[in-house]
Amino acid sequence: MKKSRWLTCLLLCLFFAAACGSAEEADRSRVYNIYVMNKDETKLSANEYEAKGGSQEEIIGELLEQLMTAPERMEYKAPLSGDFELLGYSLDGGQLVLNFDERYRALPATTEVLARAATVRTMTQVKGVDYVSFQIRSNPLLDMSGNVVGSMSADMFIDNTESEMNSRERVKIRLYFANEAGDRLIETNRTLEYSRYSTNISMERLVVEQLIGGPSEQVKDKVYPTMNPETKVIGVTLKDGTCYVNLSEHFLTQIYNVSSDVAIYSLVNSLVELPNVGRVQIAVNGDSNVMFRENTSLSVTYERNLDLVTTVQQGN
Repeated sequence: MKKSRWLTCLLLCLFFAAACGSAEEADRSRVYNIYVMNKDETKLSANEYEAKGGSQEEIIGELLEQLMTAPERMEYKAPLSGDFELLGYSLDGGQLVLNFDERYRALPATTEVLARAATVRTMTQVKGVDYVSFQIRSNPLLDMSGNVVGSMSADMFIDNTESEMNSRERVKIRLYFANEAGDRLIETNRTLEYSRYSTNISMERLVVEQLIGGPSEQVKDKVYPTMNPETKVIGVTLKDGTCYVNLSEHFLTQIYNVSSDVAIYSLVNSLVELPNVGRVQIAVNGDSNVMFRENTSLSVTYERNLDLVTTVQQGN
């Protein structure tokens, strides 16, 4: 009998321990990291916040409010507490769109990058929010080069120190341009000075922009451009090894004498040279259900095609 009572007590203790553990785990599921900037605006820190609302909409509203509220500790500042206003937001297909007034543009470049990083890393913790994009009076936010910033995911940003913000490194990228006949691709290498922290441009986007810009002076008499230089990069994102490239409608207007395959695979092959890219999905103004030159569908995911690659000697 005593043994039976002891076993019953043990089971009850285990039950209550498991219940307490489940309750604690449930409570932790409501805790989010609110990213804030230090006063020098050189790096981010995270403060824990327990959401009160239950719905996705309520949590989004709470986290945005926290991003606009001054932290308790004086050495930090809220990323969205500047002299600008959040006019509204919307969530569609996993993308949270934040619409600010024109005063947002007045932020210093490094401050603006940190504000975006803090906002994206905070908001993508919400279930169903995969990407965040910024708008100014319903128009896409542009970077310092006049390019559309596009959709941003949390893995585009890391915590920055002041030395990292100002550091630059030399990177080598491999770009594929056309031969003179426009029916084959030629591999070229390009070395650039690059700082992801200060420019907030991913390597994937850097490759696309360099490709649109055409061959460098050193090789322009050996290889030829493949994409309309008027093409704008709306967004470049990477997920599960697939690089999603969203371009403006200018991509569909080909002004060079190159085949459809050369134009497509110059982009695909160049991106797949990056170690974390295995496939490429191309969209025009957010739509992949379009035809390129009336004979090539962009609805498919493209992989590397080296059959089109030739040498400079064969290309000439």
